[in-house]
Amino acid sequence: MVRRMFRPITLATVLALAAAPARSETQAEVLVADLMAGWRSGPGSHMTALHLRLAPEWKTYWRSPGEAGIPPEFDWSGSQNVGAVRFYWPRPEVFTVNGMRSIGYHHELVLPIEITALDPNRPIHLRVQVALGVCRDICMPASLDLAADLPAPANAGATTADPVIRAALHAQPDSARAGGVRKVSCQVEPIADGLRLTATLQLPSTGGNETVVLEPGQAAIWVSDAQSDRQGGQLVASADLVADSGTAFALDRSAVTVTVLGRDRAVEITGCPAP
Repeated sequence: MVRRMFRPITLATVLALAAAPARSETQAEVLVADLMAGWRSGPGSHMTALHLRLAPEWKTYWRSPGEAGIPPEFDWSGSQNVGAVRFYWPRPEVFTVNGMRSIGYHHELVLPIEITALDPNRPIHLRVQVALGVCRDICMPASLDLAADLPAPANAGATTADPVIRAALHAQPDSARAGGVRKVSCQVEPIADGLRLTATLQLPSTGGNETVVLEPGQAAIWVSDAQSDRQGGQLVASADLVADSGTAFALDRSAVTVTVLGRDRAVEITGCPAP
Protein backbone atom coordinates (compact mmCIF):
# COMPACT_ATOMS: atom_id res chain seq x y z
CA MET A 1 0.00 0.00 0.00
CA VAL A 2 2.64 2.53 -1.04
CA ARG A 3 1.93 5.43 -3.34
CA ARG A 4 5.03 7.19 -4.60
CA MET A 5 5.59 9.97 -7.11
CA PHE A 6 9.06 10.11 -8.65
CA ARG A 7 10.83 13.28 -9.80
CA PRO A 8 14.52 14.06 -9.42
CA ILE A 9 15.63 17.34 -7.88
CA THR A 10 17.52 19.28 -10.52
CA LEU A 11 20.93 20.85 -10.00
CA ALA A 12 19.35 24.27 -10.55
CA THR A 13 16.90 23.61 -7.74
CA VAL A 14 19.66 22.57 -5.35
CA LEU A 15 21.77 25.62 -6.17
CA ALA A 16 18.79 27.97 -5.81
CA LEU A 17 17.83 26.55 -2.43
CA ALA A 18 21.43 26.58 -1.21
CA ALA A 19 21.69 30.26 -2.10
CA ALA A 20 18.78 31.17 0.19
CA PRO A 21 19.54 32.45 3.69
CA ALA A 22 19.57 29.80 6.41
CA ARG A 23 16.61 29.56 8.78
CA SER A 24 16.30 27.95 12.17
CA GLU A 25 12.67 26.81 12.03
CA THR A 26 11.89 23.23 12.95
CA GLN A 27 9.16 21.10 11.41
CA ALA A 28 6.96 21.58 14.48
CA GLU A 29 7.19 25.36 14.07
CA VAL A 30 6.00 25.40 10.45
CA LEU A 31 3.71 22.36 10.06
CA VAL A 32 0.85 20.78 12.04
CA ALA A 33 -0.81 17.66 10.61
CA ASP A 34 -3.55 15.19 11.49
CA LEU A 35 -5.96 12.70 9.95
CA MET A 36 -9.57 13.92 10.14
CA ALA A 37 -12.31 11.59 11.40
CA GLY A 38 -14.49 11.98 8.30
CA TRP A 39 -17.52 9.79 7.68
CA ARG A 40 -18.66 6.49 6.18
CA SER A 41 -19.03 7.27 2.47
CA GLY A 42 -20.46 3.89 1.40
CA PRO A 43 -20.50 0.17 2.14
CA GLY A 44 -16.97 -0.68 3.23
CA SER A 45 -15.60 2.81 2.48
CA HIS A 46 -14.74 5.81 4.62
CA MET A 47 -13.89 9.39 3.65
CA THR A 48 -11.13 10.91 5.72
CA ALA A 49 -8.61 13.69 4.98
CA LEU A 50 -5.04 14.68 5.63
CA HIS A 51 -5.14 18.13 7.21
CA LEU A 52 -1.98 20.24 6.96
CA ARG A 53 -1.69 23.66 8.58
CA LEU A 54 1.34 25.72 7.60
CA ALA A 55 2.99 28.72 9.20
CA PRO A 56 2.58 32.06 7.37
CA GLU A 57 4.44 32.23 4.02
CA TRP A 58 5.15 28.50 4.02
CA LYS A 59 3.80 26.13 1.38
CA THR A 60 3.74 22.46 0.45
CA TYR A 61 3.35 20.65 -2.85
CA TRP A 62 0.78 19.06 -5.15
CA ARG A 63 1.09 15.48 -6.45
CA SER A 64 3.00 16.81 -9.48
CA PRO A 65 4.95 19.73 -8.01
CA GLY A 66 6.92 21.07 -10.97
CA GLU A 67 10.68 21.24 -11.42
CA ALA A 68 11.25 23.22 -8.21
CA GLY A 69 8.89 21.15 -6.02
CA ILE A 70 9.19 18.08 -3.83
CA PRO A 71 6.55 15.39 -4.53
CA PRO A 72 4.73 13.91 -1.53
CA GLU A 73 5.04 10.18 -0.78
CA PHE A 74 2.54 8.09 1.20
CA ASP A 75 3.23 4.72 2.85
CA TRP A 76 0.14 2.91 4.18
CA SER A 77 1.88 -0.39 4.94
CA GLY A 78 1.27 -0.03 8.69
CA SER A 79 -2.51 0.06 8.21
CA GLN A 80 -4.95 -2.77 8.83
CA ASN A 81 -8.02 -3.75 6.79
CA VAL A 82 -7.19 -1.32 3.98
CA GLY A 83 -7.90 -2.52 0.45
CA ALA A 84 -7.66 0.69 -1.57
CA VAL A 85 -6.76 4.35 -1.10
CA ARG A 86 -8.02 7.13 -3.38
CA PHE A 87 -6.90 10.77 -3.21
CA TYR A 88 -9.07 13.77 -4.19
CA TRP A 89 -6.62 16.62 -4.74
CA PRO A 90 -8.03 20.15 -4.47
CA ARG A 91 -7.08 22.70 -7.10
CA PRO A 92 -3.46 23.79 -6.42
CA GLU A 93 -1.73 27.12 -6.96
CA VAL A 94 1.21 27.92 -9.22
CA PHE A 95 4.23 29.57 -7.55
CA THR A 96 7.44 31.01 -8.96
CA VAL A 97 10.47 30.75 -6.67
CA ASN A 98 13.95 31.86 -7.82
CA GLY A 99 12.65 31.89 -11.39
CA MET A 100 11.42 28.28 -11.19
CA ARG A 101 7.80 27.14 -11.26
CA SER A 102 6.28 24.96 -8.57
CA ILE A 103 2.72 23.84 -7.84
CA GLY A 104 1.18 23.43 -4.43
CA TYR A 105 -0.67 24.99 -1.51
CA HIS A 106 -0.04 27.70 1.06
CA HIS A 107 -1.48 28.22 4.53
CA GLU A 108 -3.54 25.01 4.64
CA LEU A 109 -4.29 21.81 2.75
CA VAL A 110 -7.26 19.53 3.34
CA LEU A 111 -6.62 16.47 1.14
CA PRO A 112 -9.67 14.17 1.05
CA ILE A 113 -8.79 10.46 1.03
CA GLU A 114 -11.31 7.66 0.49
CA ILE A 115 -10.39 4.38 2.20
CA THR A 116 -11.94 1.10 1.07
CA ALA A 117 -11.84 -1.77 3.56
CA LEU A 118 -10.76 -5.30 2.72
CA ASP A 119 -13.52 -6.52 5.04
CA PRO A 120 -16.41 -4.03 5.21
CA ASN A 121 -17.65 -5.53 8.48
CA ARG A 122 -14.44 -4.84 10.39
CA PRO A 123 -13.01 -1.52 11.58
CA ILE A 124 -10.15 0.15 9.70
CA HIS A 125 -6.91 1.08 11.40
CA LEU A 126 -5.01 3.72 9.45
CA ARG A 127 -1.34 4.37 9.83
CA VAL A 128 0.39 6.45 7.21
CA GLN A 129 3.93 7.75 6.91
CA VAL A 130 4.10 10.86 4.75
CA ALA A 131 7.27 12.36 3.33
CA LEU A 132 6.80 15.84 1.90
CA GLY A 133 8.51 19.14 1.40
CA VAL A 134 7.57 22.46 3.03
CA CYS A 135 9.10 25.64 1.70
CA ARG A 136 9.34 29.38 2.22
CA ASP A 137 12.54 30.93 0.85
CA ILE A 138 14.21 27.59 1.59
CA CYS A 139 12.80 24.07 1.68
CA MET A 140 12.93 21.48 4.41
CA PRO A 141 11.89 17.80 4.24
CA ALA A 142 9.02 16.91 6.56
CA SER A 143 8.14 13.47 7.88
CA LEU A 144 4.74 12.59 9.36
CA ASP A 145 3.60 9.45 11.15
CA LEU A 146 -0.19 9.60 11.59
CA ALA A 147 -2.80 7.11 12.75
CA ALA A 148 -6.59 6.91 13.06
CA ASP A 149 -9.19 4.26 13.84
CA LEU A 150 -12.28 4.19 11.63
CA PRO A 151 -15.22 2.22 13.10
CA ALA A 152 -16.98 -0.69 11.45
CA PRO A 153 -20.49 0.06 10.07
CA ALA A 154 -22.17 -1.66 13.05
CA ASN A 155 -20.55 0.84 15.43
CA ALA A 156 -21.39 4.46 15.95
CA GLY A 157 -19.35 6.13 13.24
CA ALA A 158 -20.22 9.47 11.65
CA THR A 159 -22.42 9.29 8.56
CA THR A 160 -22.80 13.04 7.95
CA ALA A 161 -20.27 14.64 5.62
CA ASP A 162 -17.74 16.88 7.35
CA PRO A 163 -18.23 20.38 5.83
CA VAL A 164 -14.47 21.05 5.77
CA ILE A 165 -13.74 17.87 3.81
CA ARG A 166 -16.79 18.44 1.61
CA ALA A 167 -15.49 21.92 0.73
CA ALA A 168 -12.14 20.39 -0.27
CA LEU A 169 -13.95 17.86 -2.48
CA HIS A 170 -15.82 20.70 -4.18
CA ALA A 171 -12.49 22.48 -4.73
CA GLN A 172 -11.22 19.79 -7.12
CA PRO A 173 -10.57 20.81 -10.75
CA ASP A 174 -13.53 20.54 -13.12
CA SER A 175 -13.91 17.37 -15.13
CA ALA A 176 -13.46 17.54 -18.90
CA ARG A 177 -17.22 17.78 -19.42
CA ALA A 178 -17.76 20.41 -16.72
CA GLY A 179 -14.77 22.36 -18.00
CA GLY A 180 -16.13 22.61 -21.53
CA VAL A 181 -13.50 20.40 -23.18
CA ARG A 182 -14.65 19.69 -26.74
CA LYS A 183 -11.72 17.60 -27.93
CA VAL A 184 -8.40 16.28 -26.64
CA SER A 185 -5.61 14.38 -28.39
CA CYS A 186 -1.96 13.54 -27.76
CA GLN A 187 0.89 13.13 -30.20
CA VAL A 188 3.87 11.03 -29.07
CA GLU A 189 7.30 11.24 -30.68
CA PRO A 190 10.64 9.74 -29.67
CA ILE A 191 13.48 11.91 -28.39
CA ALA A 192 17.07 10.92 -27.57
CA ASP A 193 16.31 9.67 -24.05
CA GLY A 194 12.54 9.15 -24.00
CA LEU A 195 9.35 10.56 -25.46
CA ARG A 196 7.87 13.97 -26.19
CA LEU A 197 4.17 14.21 -25.42
CA THR A 198 2.16 16.99 -27.07
CA ALA A 199 -1.44 17.49 -25.98
CA THR A 200 -3.88 19.50 -28.11
CA LEU A 201 -6.96 20.64 -26.20
CA GLN A 202 -10.04 22.45 -27.38
CA LEU A 203 -11.50 24.20 -24.33
CA PRO A 204 -12.39 27.71 -23.16
CA SER A 205 -9.74 29.73 -21.36
CA THR A 206 -9.36 29.03 -17.65
CA GLY A 207 -8.19 32.62 -17.15
CA GLY A 208 -4.88 34.46 -17.15
CA ASN A 209 -1.60 32.68 -17.84
CA GLU A 210 -2.47 28.99 -17.96
CA THR A 211 -0.20 26.24 -16.66
CA VAL A 212 -0.59 22.77 -18.16
CA VAL A 213 0.62 19.67 -16.30
CA LEU A 214 1.06 16.37 -18.15
CA GLU A 215 1.20 13.24 -15.97
CA PRO A 216 1.90 9.85 -17.59
CA GLY A 217 0.27 7.86 -14.76
CA GLN A 218 3.24 5.48 -14.70
CA ALA A 219 5.77 5.15 -11.89
CA ALA A 220 9.41 6.15 -12.32
CA ILE A 221 8.80 8.50 -15.27
CA TRP A 222 10.33 11.98 -15.04
CA VAL A 223 8.31 14.72 -16.75
CA SER A 224 9.57 18.18 -17.67
CA ASP A 225 7.51 21.31 -17.09
CA ALA A 226 5.12 21.60 -20.03
CA GLN A 227 5.47 24.46 -22.50
CA SER A 228 2.06 25.65 -23.64
CA ASP A 229 0.55 28.06 -26.15
CA ARG A 230 -3.07 29.15 -26.55
CA GLN A 231 -4.59 30.27 -29.83
CA GLY A 232 -8.23 31.15 -29.24
CA GLY A 233 -10.13 28.06 -28.18
CA GLN A 234 -7.14 25.71 -28.69
CA LEU A 235 -4.41 25.05 -26.11
CA VAL A 236 -1.30 23.08 -27.08
CA ALA A 237 1.15 21.83 -24.44
CA SER A 238 4.31 19.74 -24.79
CA ALA A 239 6.56 17.97 -22.24
CA ASP A 240 9.42 15.47 -22.33
CA LEU A 241 9.07 12.11 -20.57
CA VAL A 242 12.14 10.11 -19.48
CA ALA A 243 12.14 6.77 -17.64
CA ASP A 244 14.33 6.49 -14.53
CA SER A 245 15.83 3.38 -16.11
CA GLY A 246 17.06 5.40 -19.08
CA THR A 247 15.50 2.88 -21.45
CA ALA A 248 12.59 3.05 -23.88
CA PHE A 249 9.07 2.58 -22.52
CA ALA A 250 5.53 2.28 -23.84
CA LEU A 251 3.10 5.06 -22.92
CA ASP A 252 -0.38 4.05 -21.76
CA ARG A 253 -2.53 6.83 -23.20
CA SER A 254 -5.50 5.92 -21.01
CA ALA A 255 -3.40 6.60 -17.88
CA VAL A 256 -2.34 10.10 -18.95
CA THR A 257 -3.79 13.01 -16.96
CA VAL A 258 -3.82 16.54 -18.39
CA THR A 259 -4.50 19.36 -15.91
CA VAL A 260 -4.98 22.98 -16.94
CA LEU A 261 -4.49 25.49 -14.11
CA GLY A 262 -5.78 29.00 -14.76
CA ARG A 263 -6.46 32.15 -12.79
CA ASP A 264 -10.20 31.45 -12.50
CA ARG A 265 -10.53 27.67 -12.54
CA ALA A 266 -8.82 24.36 -13.29
CA VAL A 267 -9.75 21.45 -15.55
CA GLU A 268 -8.53 17.85 -15.26
CA ILE A 269 -8.73 15.45 -18.19
CA THR A 270 -8.18 11.70 -17.90
CA GLY A 271 -6.85 9.88 -20.94
CA CYS A 272 -5.32 11.40 -24.08
CA PRO A 273 -6.06 9.46 -27.30
CA ALA A 274 -4.08 9.67 -30.53
CA PRO A 275 -5.01 12.48 -32.96
